[in-house]
Amino acid sequence: MGYREALKIISQCGIGAVVLGADGIIQAFNEQAIRLLHGEEHDYLIGHRLEEIAPELLEPDLRRYACTAFNEYLIRTDAPEIADLPDGMTLVTFRDATAEVHRDRYEHALEQISDSVIMCDEQTRIVFLNNAAIRMDDLVPKDVIGERIENVYEALDGRGLIIPRSIEERQVYRDRRQYYTTRYNKNVDITANTFPVVQNGQVLGGYSIMKDWSTVDNLNKKIVELQEKLLQQSHSGKPMKKSALAARYHFEDILHVSRKMEDLLLRCRQAARSDSSVMIYGETGTGKELLAQSIHNASRRAEGPFLAINCAAIPENLLEGLLFGTEKGAFTGAESRPGLFEQASGGTLLLDELNSMNMNLQAKLLRVLQDGRVRRVGSSAEIQVDVRVISNLNIPPQEAIDKKLLRQDLYYRLGVVSVIVPPLRERREDIPLLAKQFIMTCNAKISRNVRDLDLDTLKLFNSYEWPGNVRELEHVIEHAINVLPDEEALITPDYIPQYLKKEMSAAVEFKPQADVPRRIPEVGDSLHTTMEDVERMAIIKVLQENGGNVSASARAMKMSRQSLQYRLRKYHIKVGEL
Repeated sequence: MGYREALKIISQCGIGAVVLGADGIIQAFNEQAIRLLHGEEHDYLIGHRLEEIAPELLEPDLRRYACTAFNEYLIRTDAPEIADLPDGMTLVTFRDATAEVHRDRYEHALEQISDSVIMCDEQTRIVFLNNAAIRMDDLVPKDVIGERIENVYEALDGRGLIIPRSIEERQVYRDRRQYYTTRYNKNVDITANTFPVVQNGQVLGGYSIMKDWSTVDNLNKKIVELQEKLLQQSHSGKPMKKSALAARYHFEDILHVSRKMEDLLLRCRQAARSDSSVMIYGETGTGKELLAQSIHNASRRAEGPFLAINCAAIPENLLEGLLFGTEKGAFTGAESRPGLFEQASGGTLLLDELNSMNMNLQAKLLRVLQDGRVRRVGSSAEIQVDVRVISNLNIPPQEAIDKKLLRQDLYYRLGVVSVIVPPLRERREDIPLLAKQFIMTCNAKISRNVRDLDLDTLKLFNSYEWPGNVRELEHVIEHAINVLPDEEALITPDYIPQYLKKEMSAAVEFKPQADVPRRIPEVGDSLHTTMEDVERMAIIKVLQENGGNVSASARAMKMSRQSLQYRLRKYHIKVGEL
């Protein structure tokens, strides 16, 4: 079959095709090309340069649209190989992409509006969620697109979901209140306008435009509170005392779909009901303070103050005065000032990185916790305080006790409820949702329109160990959006920080030496288990060769010291015993 016959067959498939000479001039074309390129306006194309008509079709990027007339767009396709195509000739194929351009425009507009939009086909399968819906429901589109809406949401009011009803009855429902839960146990209270999509008598689907009722309800409450404060001020003639500092975050702000995080939040919600002390252990960047603020806001102390102090950031000689207060003359320059325990009375005090506090000061802290009384530095008087203490550790509590960084009796007092925040590598299913949220936040901050992660970037993220956890993910996303060209809408691996790609390459390229002892894999061992054994033995070998020096060993294995420290913890390798 000659190439001219092939052009006819390609045309019958709805694909336009032109044959270009070495100089880029059109030498042959099919019927579909005449229609798509408006050949009658170009004397049926022969002798014209394609770059003058639709230059985008010559670019190697198959995602670029070519506009050939008002509201008409083409996109290049992969051309089939034709055996008898003359030497020096190039076949370029393309198709109509007008509908896709319209879809991209409308989806982009829907992504920017503040109301949540969810759209289903005629069989109630979800086909679209906008950014506001993702934010409200904590869902990742790729996890739910194509699923029946009844499998993702469950109505809690006994009346069933609105969209399936609208599709079945071809009925519009306006200003309907609905309370539902998602498959990941996120409870949502909304008001919705719901419409069926009917074209030529055929139902094509339905959609809801929703407002988060809790936001409206909270706004109404704030208005009422403000009116009450203004009324009280007008009666007294004096301005009201400024309220204490408040925690910003709630459990609803903690994005997740993983079971580990769901179990953690369930335990923390339960703990929030009492006044018992809570100790939170988690690696750097896991969101320990966000969790502490959420516990405070879900407790009976939510109206009281929430104060936090980083014990590692304050010099030892100042920390005591900041916690317990000072009396004038206690030391040079001292003034009479209440400490954080006094200021937080009736509320919550967060002691961040408690394991950095001096052991002597920990003893004084224990006395305050036992007696409920605080004595300012330089004073003999005791002041009654009512404070709930939440503490954070960035190393496991038992390790802090063993290293004499935490008093055991203080641990018993502060660790009445002890929770562990899982690192990001142990809840990788949360990465797409977190990444999408960070993209939306960064878009708003620096006025960009980035849509999501490229599939290759998501694979890279799912393979990385994330020693900096959620905070590191946020910084990586912000870096990528700042360097991403304006015309790009997806974050590709090209714009991920170099250190992350280098660490991934090092992990792939590193091979253990031949004389490293190996455990013989047993029947039933997974590939993952076997690879972990090999990696553990290789790390031990390199550590032994470097005399237990972690930094030198990390350099030998072409990884960061932080990544090696993570692996030492993961494989329970004690350097001192090697």
